[in-house]
Amino acid sequence: MTSHITNAPLAPNSIIGIIGGGQLGRMSAMAAAKLGFRTHILTQEADGPAAQVSHGITIGAYDDFDALNNFVQSVDVVTFEFENISADALDFLSKHRPVRPSGQILRISQDRIAEKTFLTNAGIPVAPWCSVTDLPSLQNAAETLGFPFILKTTREGYDGKGQCRIYSADDFDNALSTLSPHPLVAEGMVNFTCELSVMVVRGTDGTIRCFDPAQNHHVNGILDLTLAPAPVTAEVAHKAQALAAQIAEQLDLTGITGVEMFLDHKANLLVNEIAPRPHNSGHWTMDACPADQFDMHIRAVTGMPLPPARRHSDAVMKNLVGPDDMALWPQIIAAPALLPHLYGKAEARPGRKMGHVNILFPYGSLPGEFGVQDALGPLADITATRHSA
Repeated sequence: MTSHITNAPLAPNSIIGIIGGGQLGRMSAMAAAKLGFRTHILTQEADGPAAQVSHGITIGAYDDFDALNNFVQSVDVVTFEFENISADALDFLSKHRPVRPSGQILRISQDRIAEKTFLTNAGIPVAPWCSVTDLPSLQNAAETLGFPFILKTTREGYDGKGQCRIYSADDFDNALSTLSPHPLVAEGMVNFTCELSVMVVRGTDGTIRCFDPAQNHHVNGILDLTLAPAPVTAEVAHKAQALAAQIAEQLDLTGITGVEMFLDHKANLLVNEIAPRPHNSGHWTMDACPADQFDMHIRAVTGMPLPPARRHSDAVMKNLVGPDDMALWPQIIAAPALLPHLYGKAEARPGRKMGHVNILFPYGSLPGEFGVQDALGPLADITATRHSA
């Protein structure tokens, strides 16, 4: 194994350790193989999506230091595919191998108060927010933000979980008892025209690349559609990329990060959250870019040069969620315009991301709403129903 203090590019056949066995680890492992690397997964699932395509696997909890020690002795560099892991574990691993992104970045991203404090201190525009620890501080948040506002857990919320909308003081008691642990964070409602996301990657030499901003559409708190490029002005697109690059620099990032932001009616951008890993809203890059988000992430964590984040086609990404979408799988794989990516999960439970499809269009010809709907083919009706509900 190579020394953990070098930033030199890893040699072919070096082993990338990935913490987490889900679909992002799976697609990272596949990108690593394409670039001549092997991967070793630390996971609690012996037959999870990432383990199915990886060179090696360690079964263990993410805070089990015996498992962590066995894992780190088998790899040359460490990265992670989701944030609900122990930052202390990353600190332990960093004593033996490079950890990219760092445990400190994970600490910021996995705690909403730490994240918003970091962004505010870095001069990044965010929506108004308040920390909430008890009923008096919740009442203060209501006075500061006005109704309605959103109350969220500070940790481990995703896909709409761990949050509720507060319409009046009548909602206070239920919200405080339902959402835990405390403190919570109250966020002002943003009157936004759309949600954008930018995938930004930074290499060991400080090189930063930004993919084109994409526009996201959610259903029940879960990402449903991503349009790339986002239908915004060139000025807004450049501003979004500049904010993402500024965040990557301030974090001293090595690896890739998804930056979600809102565009309001006055063309102002407000950063919502950061995710220091490949991101669902970056899946469109897998078919529309010569080097996709997973290629870029692997290049960054292994010290390889970063090519331009170039898009050769416009694209729409559609998530395949739960049993209803998977019931259409025979029609999906028969549709020539749908480029399928399935994650290898055994059971299609409601709300569970099972895969996605990409649809490509010639560069500069992304259609409008009805054109996108038509291009979805067998997924058109179910998508229209969800968005109209």
